[in-house]
Amino acid sequence: MAALTVDIDPRSGFCGGVIRAIRKAEECLDEGVDLYSLGAIVHNEEELQRLSGKGLHTVGSVEEMIPSSGGTLLIRAHGEPPSTYRRAAELSLDVVDCTCPVVLKLQQNIREAYLGLTPSGGQVIIFGKVGHAEVLGLLGQTDGNAVIVESAGMLEDAISSGVIHLHGPLAVFSQTTKSPSEYRALCSTLLSRMQDALHMDADSIRDSGLLVVHDTICAQVASRHEQLLGFATSHDLVIFVSGKQSSNGKVLFDLCRSVNERTYHIGKPEEISPDWIREGDKVGICGATSTPRWLLESVAAAVRNLGGEGR
Repeated sequence: MAALTVDIDPRSGFCGGVIRAIRKAEECLDEGVDLYSLGAIVHNEEELQRLSGKGLHTVGSVEEMIPSSGGTLLIRAHGEPPSTYRRAAELSLDVVDCTCPVVLKLQQNIREAYLGLTPSGGQVIIFGKVGHAEVLGLLGQTDGNAVIVESAGMLEDAISSGVIHLHGPLAVFSQTTKSPSEYRALCSTLLSRMQDALHMDADSIRDSGLLVVHDTICAQVASRHEQLLGFATSHDLVIFVSGKQSSNGKVLFDLCRSVNERTYHIGKPEEISPDWIREGDKVGICGATSTPRWLLESVAAAVRNLGGEGR
């Protein structure tokens, strides 16, 4: 009988920004701080339950902090718009800012681009998921005036309706966790549409500053895509672990599924089906930047128990 083998992707698990935020939250909780996270500190239900057990509260708005006497507000790795900090100051709240340094730098760059483009009637375009926490923080840097597009179709609609002005100048940024290949394709489409509208070649458009594309996808996320493709193709069965609300998880799961049709998305070990496992399978366990390592290990243990690894 061929033996089952189970591997955990060594690159899966929390990114640096999430690790930093959770460590800071745990430090505060261990010191007895009454800590409130503005939104889920990580898009993973199992990890949220663990942190809740340690005393972390999650609130949906700064106003929910008002009844709390002496509570401290935690800004998660996704970041927040300037209006959040202003409101927290108005309420005299203590703030622990865990905005990821990569996101913080992106916020600053978008703000600078917006201030530079506004006098000439230019626009900031952000490739990201509409309503995503990070994107809301980025949008806030432009006083709500950036154009958000999350697909090639949305880009075409924005151009056709006149929301995006092809005469430029345009500055394009991406949410840090988006697909690099999708971002390149979207920027290529935008450049092509500008060439047609302005009757200029690509080099002239770029050299004149009419279109400036910024490389803002997190390097850790960008390198994960190519690496994860190799991981998915080198295994018979892939079990992808992430929270249902994880934007990064959706992107990476779709990436794995594109090269391995035996890829399944779960949030916890109990969701594994024995029917997925075949004799002699080489099983790969991987996850999103919001998936804790302990959860990946729990899933691997559950697969081994179901398949009898090494028997």
